[in-house]
Amino acid sequence: MQSQVTHLPVAARQVGRLSQSLMAMSLGLFIVGVVGFSHIDVIHNAAHDVRHSNAFPCH
Repeated sequence: MQSQVTHLPVAARQVGRLSQSLMAMSLGLFIVGVVGFSHIDVIHNAAHDVRHSNAFPCH
């Protein structure tokens, strides 16, 4: 059985890493923004309790 290996150009790998990094940062900022500024008390309080349980200062 023969296998074929395709090598991507360096530019394609860098674009892939960049897009993954940007998507991860966007997701993180979205989650922090939604939870941090949520007017729904259940969501905000759950995040607040998690921050305290991880010894992360929040106020």
